[in-house]
Amino acid sequence: MLVFRSLLFNFALYLSTIVQMVFWTPFYFLSPRKASWYIPKFWARSCLWLMKVICGSRADIRGMENLPSGPFILAPKHQSFWDVLAFFPYLEDPLFILKRELRWIPFFGLYIIKQRLIPVDRGKKGKALRDAIALTRVEMQEGRQLIIYPEGTRRPPGAEPAYKWGIAEIYSELGLPVVPVAHQAGLFWPRRKFLRHPGTIHGRFLPPIPPGLGKEAFMARLVAETEAACDAILVETADGPNPPPFPEIAAKRLAELKAAKGS
Repeated sequence: MLVFRSLLFNFALYLSTIVQMVFWTPFYFLSPRKASWYIPKFWARSCLWLMKVICGSRADIRGMENLPSGPFILAPKHQSFWDVLAFFPYLEDPLFILKRELRWIPFFGLYIIKQRLIPVDRGKKGKALRDAIALTRVEMQEGRQLIIYPEGTRRPPGAEPAYKWGIAEIYSELGLPVVPVAHQAGLFWPRRKFLRHPGTIHGRFLPPIPPGLGKEAFMARLVAETEAACDAILVETADGPNPPPFPEIAAKRLAELKAAKGS
């Protein structure tokens, strides 16, 4: 049944994406840029609804009171495609920094260009970061909310943190608060696997880190607060009803946490 539901969900996800992209295209491109965000947000919510109905995986996202008004940086943990869908609908005018190659995808690239998302040429490394900061600064003057994944790539649940220094540079240059986001969605929607496990996916917007800290102090606080919240969610998920199977890395981290609590 798990395999069947997972296959059905993946089919429904791709079909819904194609149908919605075709259906919404006239509305999207004829709407003002900011107003057109309604369509990607609707699509993201519909994907999560499909996951709930087909796979029995519901999202429990809390901490919306921690989202500041005006411009800020959102820094989610990155474990699967779920965290790409789940959080941006809560933002008024989100902004992503993404690989420039995504703009070359037929049709989809036009959606990206419409929202003035920030393309990055990863081959240029340091120059790419400087260019991205310059473009982002202009966009943030309109009160937008930047979403950046501090670890840069998807990491399995329970893995050792591997935060990139780029977010500290962006934080320092932009002078904006950073809202860490914790979750353990990789337990339910694993990276590079098609299985989708039932249960409750907990997501938490954490209290914002204020601007003005030194880069090292900021990084230490971002890592400590995000990882502590992720650890708490890992334990909550394991102790909750209908927990998903824990892969080896997550099971090892869970054992460490429970041993530390018992000592």
